[in-house]
Amino acid sequence: MSLARLGLTADQERLYRYLLRNPDADPRTLGAELAVPELPRVVAELQALGLLDEGRVPAPPVAAVDLLVQQRIEHARRQLDDLTLAWDILTELAEEHGSGRTVHLIEHVPGGPEVVRRVRALLATEPRELARLRLHAVHPGTGHDDEALHHLLARGLRSRTLLPTHALGHPDQESQVRHRHSLGDLHRTTTEPVRNLVVVNRSTAFVQADPADPRAGALQIRQPGLVRILSDLFEGMWSRACDLDDPFLTPFERRVLHALAQHHTDEAAARSLSISVRKFRGHVADLKARLGTETRFQTALRARELGWL
Repeated sequence: MSLARLGLTADQERLYRYLLRNPDADPRTLGAELAVPELPRVVAELQALGLLDEGRVPAPPVAAVDLLVQQRIEHARRQLDDLTLAWDILTELAEEHGSGRTVHLIEHVPGGPEVVRRVRALLATEPRELARLRLHAVHPGTGHDDEALHHLLARGLRSRTLLPTHALGHPDQESQVRHRHSLGDLHRTTTEPVRNLVVVNRSTAFVQADPADPRAGALQIRQPGLVRILSDLFEGMWSRACDLDDPFLTPFERRVLHALAQHHTDEAAARSLSISVRKFRGHVADLKARLGTETRFQTALRARELGWL
């Protein structure tokens, strides 16, 4: 089977397969042997894909195929998102037709209650996806609020909320977060800086009009390019965040995991972090103990499942 089905070009596949068979190949003769005239470019492309490390050591086949499959899935998801924009355009046109006024791409919203009303109205029409960055946990809801959330989730809503780690410092906050999480509004925590953000169906976003003044209201954004940037911002932070029951991961431990996944040997991984092999192996041993894994591959795979990679 050709790896072209997973997104590799003929030159990329030829080089990757060759290095798997000949890990000690002389880089000075590779281009001529493989008839690849632009070898440095192909090497750089494979390194960017995570299939080669800095020493041109190829990733193990299982890890390589997993990376390529995940990248193809992400590409397909983005294509599907682009297609769903057609329904958002239809909604916008219908609103203009019904109201007789122009739908503004960026609009000032006076306060929080109006933002909540608009978010609920958008989800009532099409409950696809709700992504939120919040500085604090939501206030305890009523039974009616829980019922409304359950109804939206039953209709197919995917709801995710990202909070700063310190937001769980108060028992009441943590209790409310876990309650919402148990209902299906998935929560994660992050150590990265957080600003209030709501993205609905990847087509409409709400941000604070003035981050320094909560009373200044919010901006409702429908401009596709800006909404895509904000959606990608959320996705990146979500992928790096921790699940509620995950042990805390320090920034350096995250770097150790990335080095473990990207490099074929402990020596190469340690060099990339500018630490000794002994110290690198000590960090890896700690991570294995926390993750309940035994091998490098199991550790990288489990970390990916937890969203740590």
